[in-house]
Amino acid sequence: MKISIFWIRRDLRLNDNIALEEAIKSELPILPVFIFDELILNELPKDDARVSFIYQNLEILNKELNKYGSSLLCLKGKPIEIWQQLTSKFEIESVFLNKDYEPYAIRRDNEIKKYLSEKGIGFFTFKDQVIFEENEILKEDGNPYTVFTPYKNKWLKKFNSKELKSNKLKNINSFHQIKIPFPTLKELGFVASHIKVRDYDLSAIDQYSEVRNFPAMDKTSYLSPHLRFGTVSIREVLLQFNLKNESFLSELIWREFFMQILFHFPHVVHDNFKAKYDGIKWNKNEDDFKRWCEGKTGYPIVDAGMRQLNESGYMHNRVRMITAGFLCKHLLIDWRWGEAYFAMKLLDYELSSNNGNWQWAAGTGCDSAPYFRIFNPMEQVKKFDKELKYINTWVKDLNSFNYPEPMIEHKFARNRALEAYKIGLSDRS
Repeated sequence: MKISIFWIRRDLRLNDNIALEEAIKSELPILPVFIFDELILNELPKDDARVSFIYQNLEILNKELNKYGSSLLCLKGKPIEIWQQLTSKFEIESVFLNKDYEPYAIRRDNEIKKYLSEKGIGFFTFKDQVIFEENEILKEDGNPYTVFTPYKNKWLKKFNSKELKSNKLKNINSFHQIKIPFPTLKELGFVASHIKVRDYDLSAIDQYSEVRNFPAMDKTSYLSPHLRFGTVSIREVLLQFNLKNESFLSELIWREFFMQILFHFPHVVHDNFKAKYDGIKWNKNEDDFKRWCEGKTGYPIVDAGMRQLNESGYMHNRVRMITAGFLCKHLLIDWRWGEAYFAMKLLDYELSSNNGNWQWAAGTGCDSAPYFRIFNPMEQVKKFDKELKYINTWVKDLNSFNYPEPMIEHKFARNRALEAYKIGLSDRS
């Protein structure tokens, strides 16, 4: 029997899923497939919270498919080898999938596409995880934007909320009638994490501008991991909050801005976006880095953020800026070290946004904060946590004899950073 395959990746849902909708149009039985990619998984700890989250949502999908007499085929291995197995086992007419814009994903998908085309199997990709993809918002000369505000203005000009629609799955008879055992997390080589991904909440979006910078209020949406793994579509999100708050909409546009930066300038993964900063001499002090990672810097707002990250897989956005700025400017440690640590810990880790925001904090990225903008951590406390509610939530030993003294004095650190950046820039000129 000829079938179509719906390859699930960063779109862990059946409703409002463009690739699935297109697969249904093929009028062939659809087999949903998910591949745990060993090339990615081998880098992760066995109790990685993101793997647990993916697995939980795959379980939900499988139960939903079981209602229709179908199953989710959940496999683990190297993608090309998995596809070799699939083509030998099933008579596949076409494969439908939603696009991924990260460098590794592009290489992987091109390899699979080449293999399948040699087998005479169609390979159809669709825009799903963004409103506008890499070449839809360009300057008049056809080049990509590298400054956010004109990108945002063009995005908003092109965007029309009336064109948005969110489609519920209608044709439930389209799935391949097959019973496949669903693997346990242990069989996949993982164990359940104690860290859980919270449900997203858009109820406070109309107040987003007023509350977004105060971590103790905990009024952010917790949407980012759900967009990262596609448990909800970007279209549905925009329809849910009816564009009530431009500040929140800007955050969603930043996400797409950094995605197109990564696509057009893939060198940013390992290098400064602005090469003129390549001359900066970063400190390679592993002890300082360890203290930052563990939240033992002696600066309570920095320590609170790092401890929140280590314990929950999450950190408030304002505090992300403070902790990142502290690492790069106060400790003069390469942003790549911090980016890699966040990549290991964040539930909502997304390469484009993580990279873009770290380079923004370091001053090396596109449309970044100027290098001489250096947050004073104590002033940040006065502005955003003056009653110490956030700090006291995460720094339990704040008033104990064990809490460390500040590991570096702010004024000294600021002057040292300014000098290091100036020297680095002059060396490149």
